Amino acid sequence: MNRAYYSNFICDFCIEDRDSIYGKISGGYDLNKLTIQQSNAWQSQIKILKQTILNFNGKVYFEFTIPRMGKRVDNILIIDNCIFVLEFKIGSNTYDKYAKDQVFDYGLDLNNFHEGSHNKIIIPILIADNGSNCINGYKKTLDNLYETIVANENNLTEVIVETLEKFKSSEIINVENWENSIYKPTPTIIEAATALYKKHKVSEISRSDSGAENLSVTSECISEIIDYSKNKKRKSICFITGVPGAGKTLAGLNIANLRSNYEEEEHAVFLSGNGPLVDVLREALARDKVKSAREENSIITKSSATSQVKSFIQNIHHFRDASIKDEKAPIEKVTIFDEAQRAWTKEQASSFMKRNKGVSDFNKSEPEFLIEVMDRHDDWCTIVCLIGGGQEINTGEAGLEEWIRPFSNKFQGWDIYYSSKIVEDENYIKDKEVLLILSNKKAIKKDELHLSVSLRSFRSAQLSSFIQEIINNNIENAKEIYELFIKEYYPIKITRDLEKARNWLKNSAKGSERIGVVASSGGIRLRPFGLNVKAKIDAPIWFLNDKDDIRSSYFLEEVATEFDIQGLELDWTCVAWDGDLFYYDKKWNYRKFKGTKWQNINSSEITNYLINSYRVLLTRARQGMIIYIPFGNNEDVTRPEFMYDGTFEFFKSLGIVEI
Repeated sequence: MNRAYYSNFICDFCIEDRDSIYGKISGGYDLNKLTIQQSNAWQSQIKILKQTILNFNGKVYFEFTIPRMGKRVDNILIIDNCIFVLEFKIGSNTYDKYAKDQVFDYGLDLNNFHEGSHNKIIIPILIADNGSNCINGYKKTLDNLYETIVANENNLTEVIVETLEKFKSSEIINVENWENSIYKPTPTIIEAATALYKKHKVSEISRSDSGAENLSVTSECISEIIDYSKNKKRKSICFITGVPGAGKTLAGLNIANLRSNYEEEEHAVFLSGNGPLVDVLREALARDKVKSAREENSIITKSSATSQVKSFIQNIHHFRDASIKDEKAPIEKVTIFDEAQRAWTKEQASSFMKRNKGVSDFNKSEPEFLIEVMDRHDDWCTIVCLIGGGQEINTGEAGLEEWIRPFSNKFQGWDIYYSSKIVEDENYIKDKEVLLILSNKKAIKKDELHLSVSLRSFRSAQLSSFIQEIINNNIENAKEIYELFIKEYYPIKITRDLEKARNWLKNSAKGSERIGVVASSGGIRLRPFGLNVKAKIDAPIWFLNDKDDIRSSYFLEEVATEFDIQGLELDWTCVAWDGDLFYYDKKWNYRKFKGTKWQNINSSEITNYLINSYRVLLTRARQGMIIYIPFGNNEDVTRPEFMYDGTFEFFKSLGIVEI
């Protein structure tokens, strides 16, 4: 794969005509978006590099793609045993922190996701052409990735020579092997949504190795179902399942992006009842749209950008309410329902519509109503349901069953396609009568509709299995998975000191990697330690704002609950643990805080919600987590020591190390 707009051996680059080089670089760019500033920047980079690297052997790359981030780094130089990642700030005389972080993040991406760069010396360099001379220190941060060093137009050669001298004992890099090695990016859902909205293909921003190939296979399978429904004028519904972090939302966003074909009247929309997810993704897309416009010397207001992205990602409840007011078929022929298992039961939907919308005769579940809305189309339509097993976390969430039950006596002309996992794993369907409906409707089972590999925790694909064994109280199985697949690759620590947890997060995160504290919404007695789960976060600010904003996740002050973070993720998390779920007498115990005391939970439904809440919290970190279990206090009847000590000892018994 050609990842750069231009690449050449240094010796050939130095003798090639500048206009020829510029022509090849600009040839890979969208000329409609080419600005004078960008054109001048390339001209300056060519000039500076020609005079800088004249006496070196190696290879030079312009505009090398960084897939996970949907961006390109100005230049990469491979000389001897070093990979130099260069970011130019033409016309600048300062080495701004944001620019240092930017080029470091590019190096971090290579280190984490590009096999050819693993265990190689990676040196990010920020070049302010008019900057002052600085003495650089070489500080290793992770593997063989070093902190950003700086240079200007006149001393860049000297900086490269000094660096090569320092690392001259390292192994020489085979450039051909490096170029041809696999890139396995795993974008955050925010990065993925932003890149897809810019019309990047999912193959450009996601892993392509065999372990994660079913993401593209699943997308292709859904496209085939949509095409078949369209060509045969059929109505269809398909159920996609996946382990936590497997890319269900990414698959859904990809389908919404691919099938938004207005010319062929094939409107598609991504719908979610997860308010924080919708708010965060919309805000991220709107901010990026404004930023991209500014970079292209055009202007778009934030409100205008927000209005445009609303057609791509919508709140399922707004879609529902609009369909109640207007009985015509919606414009969308393809609807993707994210976290469809969280749609409401008939009781919850009826109660809400009566209380909040003044609709007294609403007597169906949310899934049944949404199917009915799409059934208004005269010719064809496709519903795509993204289902997380064991992800229902709130009262009134219907689960997968409620999407299937309506087909027992209605919607006779529909085709049903389902992942094989929903009949094999009890986390998906607990009511066996629903399986009979699938059989009677001659529903079509497709293995391609299950996403089996976690992409979120790219350091260990076994994290979700490990968490499942913990929840199931299978200590020996959990210990085995931890020793074989987790311990070496995915850091997990425990502590009873919140400040130690915060410091561990800060020391673990590199570059702009995101950190944050998460806790169960039932963790009421974390309040003595400054963690108030009842204080509502502003999700877009918490997930998107920078390190200098006290409201952002980086500050480790505001805590996100399972409702805030489901469907989203951080790089590193602190999971704060309270007495709503505690280990005692060799089993998990379930409680709810009411008034001034804990009460035992006797309802199996509410117990499942609590278990699923902790499942969500424990699978939010991409790179590692620390579990904070506070000390109890026997003088406080709401925080007896045994409730916390038993949980702490349980995690220690798995081999997890205390700090």
